[in-house]
Amino acid sequence: MVAKKNSGIKESTDSSTTIEDEDSKEEFLVADRRKQEIIKLTEQLITTITGGDYEAYTKFVDPQLTCFEPEAFGNLIEGMDFHKFYFDNVLAKNSKSVNTSILSPHVHLLGEDAACIAYIRLTQYIDKAGLPKTMQSEETRVWHRRDTRWLNVHFHRSGAPSAPHK
Repeated sequence: MVAKKNSGIKESTDSSTTIEDEDSKEEFLVADRRKQEIIKLTEQLITTITGGDYEAYTKFVDPQLTCFEPEAFGNLIEGMDFHKFYFDNVLAKNSKSVNTSILSPHVHLLGEDAACIAYIRLTQYIDKAGLPKTMQSEETRVWHRRDTRWLNVHFHRSGAPSAPHK
C-alpha cells in the first residue's frame, strides 16, 4: 500500500458536490435563519400590541412608522401619535383574555437589511356577553435593520381592527 501525499486540495467523497453547492446551502441556511428572526420579531411585536404595552411596542417600531389600517379609513398614518391613542384608550383596557395567532407567514428578504412579512392574523377574545369571538386581518409588515436592530417601518392591515370590540 502506498500512501498518497495530500497536495492541499480538498477532495470530496461525493463527486456531485461542488463548492458552489456548499455556498448555496450556506446561503439558504443564513436566509432561513433571517426569515425565522423576522417571524419571531413580528410575533413579539404583536404580543406588545395585544398586551397594550406601548413602551415595549416603541422598541420594535420606527418613530416615523407609516401604515394603512382599518382604523385610519384608507389614510396613510405617519408617526406614533395615532397608535398611542389606541394603546392609551383601547388596547390596555382590552388586553385580558386576548390571544393572537400568526398564520401562514411568508417572508421576503429584501437584501441584508430589509425584509417584508405577510401573514394572516387571528385574534381571539371574549366579548361583553362572555362568548368567545375570533377576528381575522391580513397584514404585511416591512422591517429595516439599522445598526444591529430590526425596526418595523411600515405595515398594512386589511380586515378587522387590531382591538376587539368587547
